[in-house]
Amino acid sequence: MYRTPASNRLHIGIFGKRNTGKSSLINALTGQDTAIVSEVAGTTTDPVYKAMEILPIGPCMLIDTAGIDDEGVLGEERVKRTLVVLRKTDVGLIVVEPDTLIDSFEEDLIKVFRSKKLPFLFVINKSEVPGDNAQVYLEKNQLPFIKVSSKTKQGIEELKKEIIGLAPGHWSPIPLVGDIINPKDVVILVCPIDSAMPQGRLILPQVQVMRDCLDNNAVVLVTKETELLDCLKALKEKPRLVITDSQVFEDVRDTLPADIPLTSFSTVFARHKGDLNAYIRGVYALEELKDGDEILIAEACTHHVQPEDIGRSKIPTWLWNYTRKELHYEVTAGGDFPDDLSRYKLVISCGGCMVNRAEIMHRIKKAQDAAVAITNYGVLMAYLSGILERIIEPFKVGLVKLDMEFDKAARK
Repeated sequence: MYRTPASNRLHIGIFGKRNTGKSSLINALTGQDTAIVSEVAGTTTDPVYKAMEILPIGPCMLIDTAGIDDEGVLGEERVKRTLVVLRKTDVGLIVVEPDTLIDSFEEDLIKVFRSKKLPFLFVINKSEVPGDNAQVYLEKNQLPFIKVSSKTKQGIEELKKEIIGLAPGHWSPIPLVGDIINPKDVVILVCPIDSAMPQGRLILPQVQVMRDCLDNNAVVLVTKETELLDCLKALKEKPRLVITDSQVFEDVRDTLPADIPLTSFSTVFARHKGDLNAYIRGVYALEELKDGDEILIAEACTHHVQPEDIGRSKIPTWLWNYTRKELHYEVTAGGDFPDDLSRYKLVISCGGCMVNRAEIMHRIKKAQDAAVAITNYGVLMAYLSGILERIIEPFKVGLVKLDMEFDKAARK
């Protein structure tokens, strides 16, 4: 269970005022002393992420947040960080006490949840304590709630069932490749080894795709781009699919016969974590770039920057070679993502393997709301290599029709 990537877990955000028992509720859900509990209001200062398996829900990421009524300058900053958690949340729990007077703090949360179409549930904690203010308000306003006691464990199992009931409507991960391959199919993974590759291991997207192939009873072969031709010659029949790292598109394109389906790890994750159609539409913004335009490179994780870093070095070089425009770049990493995107002409997102789909979809919606084009590494590199049509072919059902005039321009 602990090997399940954090990005593939159901993210349960736990919100509420200070000292309503949010941390105690996490301990009751997990059956462990996972979160620090204190009678002092404001014990939880920053969002705390805890990967757990909660039966019968499965692998989850519980997010314990600071009180939404925290005070002072530091308190305001903590509240901001709490609200950022909403970008990652799949199911929200708003914790109140029986005698809580529900006011603008909770009401603002309700508005945010509804605007983001996120399922949420009020949890009246400390049900062993007298009071009915919260229940009266929730019943009057027809808001979903459940009564529990973190102390006596009353209602905890019922709460787990409620979470399961909320989750499927929002959190339904799109397969990696399991829906486009069959048992016994041969799938080749092309994994180049360069200075950015971690010593002695593969990167997470490669491992996850490999595991998905194995889970679907496919035969997986792993090779570098320099040995791809030898790998193909060793097979009696053509592989069902070749999945490559985007950075060696041109090498693989020149080696692989045109009748063998090809895609990339980044394209797989564009569909799995985000909106492949949005990325396809967004890539055509390259044709409209002008000198001085600002480009946002949005990485979803933090890592040690290598000389061959894709976002900071390779993409700017490729775009200069393609556009011959003096473009300005800004790179954000980890949880950082600008609130105001209006000054950017294009947002280029990484594959998002280290974050959940809710976070990536938040970024896509922010771009769309600002009328800013957004694409991702894999789609961008396929377009620049003139093989966009080919690498999305395996996922053609439900995809937008390519603008072939622009696609022809990309091939020149």
